[in-house]
Amino acid sequence: MLIGNKNFDLNKQILIMGILNVTPDSFSDGGQFNNRDASLKQVEKMIADGADLIDLGGESTRPGHTQISDAEEIDRVVPMIEAIHQRFDIAISIDTYKGLVGEAALKAGANLVNDIWGFKYDPTLAEITAKYQVPCILMHNRHNQNYQHLITDIKSDLQDSIDIALKAGISRDAIILDPGIGFAKDYAQNMETIYHLEALQTLGYPLLLGTSRKGFIGLTLDLPVTERIEGTVATTVIGIMKGASIIRVHDVLENKRAAQMTLGILKGAPWTNSI
Repeated sequence: MLIGNKNFDLNKQILIMGILNVTPDSFSDGGQFNNRDASLKQVEKMIADGADLIDLGGESTRPGHTQISDAEEIDRVVPMIEAIHQRFDIAISIDTYKGLVGEAALKAGANLVNDIWGFKYDPTLAEITAKYQVPCILMHNRHNQNYQHLITDIKSDLQDSIDIALKAGISRDAIILDPGIGFAKDYAQNMETIYHLEALQTLGYPLLLGTSRKGFIGLTLDLPVTERIEGTVATTVIGIMKGASIIRVHDVLENKRAAQMTLGILKGAPWTNSI
């Protein structure tokens, strides 16, 4: 898959997507990178730690978040996209569900669209993504937690997003799916979704897993958001074993190393024939 100026083989590689929130109210790092210099230093660190992509968000989408205007979101993300491209050679994903924001970001040089509503909030974003011929991440989301059969319903919901993307003219080989951990799911549903992640592979698209520092980890370990690295790493390992090709995280170095070790075991296992 071509993302920016790099061609990634998602059948053989595990990509680490570093999270950069230029927001004052993100659940995990609110305000920490809400200025240009701090953001650029964080990007530099994530690249040095092994990030393959940067996912830039200008609006917090934590539970109970307050929606901001398109203009405010554009003002937050466009200067950062331009600044990152001026200094670093790395692909940038724009984390938005709004068509106007997506177009402004893509004009500024974003290379990938990451939509937490899977093109269901604003279908024009699908058309804009097709227009700029960039890949997209379609995340599972809905307005309730009323599932008849969790995994089957997630697959059905994601298929609806896929259909929107294909109808808009997005190529099949430019689609990535995200099961939406932490969105429209309670604690047990988040755990079950990760446990059965491999079931989503039947849809036929690469999978992204985004669990970094999320609430279900805090509930499991009884730890605050600042102490969830090990819990996140555990989900990274399990996610890769169950088919994820992209891991979206705040803590790049630890998850990069875990991903490399996991992939090394999965792909270089000649000893299995001697058991």
